Amino acid sequence: MRVLSTELPDVLILEPTVHRDARGFFLETYQAERFAKAGITAPFIQDNHSRSARGVLRGLHAQRRTPQGKLVRAILGEIWDVAVDIRPGSATYGRWIGVTLDAASFRQLWIPPGFLHGFCVMSEWAEIEYKCTAPYDRDDEIGVVWNDPDIGIAWPMAAPALSPKDASLPRLSALPRT
Repeated sequence: MRVLSTELPDVLILEPTVHRDARGFFLETYQAERFAKAGITAPFIQDNHSRSARGVLRGLHAQRRTPQGKLVRAILGEIWDVAVDIRPGSATYGRWIGVTLDAASFRQLWIPPGFLHGFCVMSEWAEIEYKCTAPYDRDDEIGVVWNDPDIGIAWPMAAPALSPKDASLPRLSALPRT
């Protein structure tokens, strides 16, 4: 597995070793010892699977009291995946990173606890699976509107399809920094 650093501390791109032959391929999408060597030691306790059509944007979401670390990968199609630092006291608070994840490359994105997460679908359909370090808690969920000018994410689409909830999320400045 190859581990690539990003501009945000602790956010990592993981490129697993893929064994291919005429029959297809095999890869390990998670192996505790290798991930620990890369600095990812939090236990994963929940797996999620999401399917969305081209132009759908989901996010930006996080949890405040029980933040989730997420290991994200596309298993069908292509997404543009985004992490925004909202860790209190972080030197990179409000900064973001965007990474293309697609089924062909097998790349994964490690988003540590304390980051907003969102993605938009670039292919006709995309399915993503992601491992989480904390359970989903609807009452703890927070979010920021996808096009907050204070963050300035350079999304690769101008008019995404949003859920009513995501369309009405507040700006980053409305979140408490504690």
